[in-house]
Amino acid sequence: MKSNRAVVSLIAVNLIVMIFVFAERGSALEYGSVLRGRGLELADAGGQVRVRISMESTGEVALRLFDESGRIRVKMGASKDGSGLVLLNDSTEVGVHLLAKDTGTSLKLIENGRERVVLP
Repeated sequence: MKSNRAVVSLIAVNLIVMIFVFAERGSALEYGSVLRGRGLELADAGGQVRVRISMESTGEVALRLFDESGRIRVKMGASKDGSGLVLLNDSTEVGVHLLAKDTGTSLKLIENGRERVVLP
């Protein structure tokens, strides 16, 4: 009888300890879902970087999207002066350039190296 009580007591203590351990791990996972750092890169299955988020030395934060050849196709940035978006064509020339700054907003649509639409 005493050995049965000892076994039941040990099982109960183990269950209580397990409940506390799993409860603590659950909260750690919940709060551990935020990544923090100075940059982030996502690579495809071949190891080619396809997305980069970085902090520039100027204080700007930049998001760059790359094609499968490693060429930048999209760049979006934000700084204390405002934000910008650049979309690049197949020759990595600017196709769309959008700026929003405290001095004003501008939009440029460029085709074959010629500005087609410019809004100050």
